[in-house]
Amino acid sequence: MRLRHDVPVARATFDDRNLVSCAGLVPVMRLAQQSGLHDAVGARVRLPTDKGTNPAGKVATIVAGMLAGADSIDDLDIAWHGGMRSLFTSAYAPSTLGSFLRTFTHGHVRQLQAAARDTLIGLTGQAPILTGAEVLTFVDIDSMLRRVYGKQKQGIGFGHAKVGGYNVWLRGYNPLIATLSAPVIAATRLRSGNAGSARGAASMIAEVITTARSCGATGEIVVRADSAFYAKTVIDACRRRDVRFSVTTRIDAKIRTACDSIDDQQWTDIKYPQAVWDEDQQRWISDAQIAETIYTAFASTRHEVTARLIVRRIRRDDPTQHPDQQELVPAYRYHAVFTDSPFTLVQAEAQHRGHAIIEQVNADLIAGPLAHLPSGRFTANDAWLTCAAITHNLTRTAGHLAGGAYRTARPATIRTRIVNIAARLAHRARSIHLHLPEHWPWQAAFDNLFTAVSTTPG
Repeated sequence: MRLRHDVPVARATFDDRNLVSCAGLVPVMRLAQQSGLHDAVGARVRLPTDKGTNPAGKVATIVAGMLAGADSIDDLDIAWHGGMRSLFTSAYAPSTLGSFLRTFTHGHVRQLQAAARDTLIGLTGQAPILTGAEVLTFVDIDSMLRRVYGKQKQGIGFGHAKVGGYNVWLRGYNPLIATLSAPVIAATRLRSGNAGSARGAASMIAEVITTARSCGATGEIVVRADSAFYAKTVIDACRRRDVRFSVTTRIDAKIRTACDSIDDQQWTDIKYPQAVWDEDQQRWISDAQIAETIYTAFASTRHEVTARLIVRRIRRDDPTQHPDQQELVPAYRYHAVFTDSPFTLVQAEAQHRGHAIIEQVNADLIAGPLAHLPSGRFTANDAWLTCAAITHNLTRTAGHLAGGAYRTARPATIRTRIVNIAARLAHRARSIHLHLPEHWPWQAAFDNLFTAVSTTPG
């Protein structure tokens, strides 16, 4: 593509009050209103002083800015350009929103989190984002380290992370995220960077199970987590609420002994749908074997649990060993999952590998509103994280209503193709007509979403 030379662009002026750059906010924010976001925040959140007035309008402005791509408080100024005031009311300036966020205490963040749960429940009534929940729902929980550079930020600490295959310690926060199958975010919690991964996980699981039931998850619920959450409190939280667990275990001496005790005839060959990169051996792995045995975890404690230990093993080739010896005394790398899943061995093992979907959710948050945690106050950042979760769920639901590949598209794709569309406003009597670009490649998706929220009862 090249600029035309016969009709050169000679001037650029910012003077059209009837243009907007993110017309897709109209159907998405209508979806938010129909799902009860404004009502939930207005009913739940009670902030002191004049900075806390109209919390529904201020939270909605933050969410709208995040939908359009804002990842800092200054970016929320996008709500003020062009004809936005003709489309929306109660839009606030970034300085007002920054003061609003800094008013939050831990209790007020919990109020906002309750409003976020109410909104998610409302969204499940607008679109089938939890398809199959009457049969099976997966709850995935994970943590991620978000690096920050301001040393004066409250609550930061040095946490462990892997960068380029190396173990490093980075200063930042350690958010805890829990998702339901869609995947939509059911709960969030901001923690210091040096917090252990499993800190607060048990209480969060209890909240998420209640939320899942309220969203229509009447069938089996399976809580999936990696080895950082292999703790008695986590598994006990699942058992006390009558849901299943599927948790990766650390390969300690007891687990390795249990893996080695499995008879050779019990191993079943499996082939991954896609090859997996092995960091230890620096090579692609596509073949493995699985088997299971009975294992008692946390023995001699009041949290003692006996359940299935599903083991996947991969042949480990030792370059220092003679090939004939490798055949006589093969070495294996084990990956073990402690679970009470009612499904068959092959099903349960494949379902647990599906836990990796939460890594994509984390990546989507990092590529969007969680690129920064913008405030110096810990509770303000916790409120920002909650707004990011609301935004993610709205985007996922909008994708479902847009149809086709957008049901599984990344939020960045939905934002680019459906939300951030330039439009000219035409005022006609008591209505506004949006004139969108001709030959927009993704017009059908926008039309599907716009029609769905226009005809859905509010």
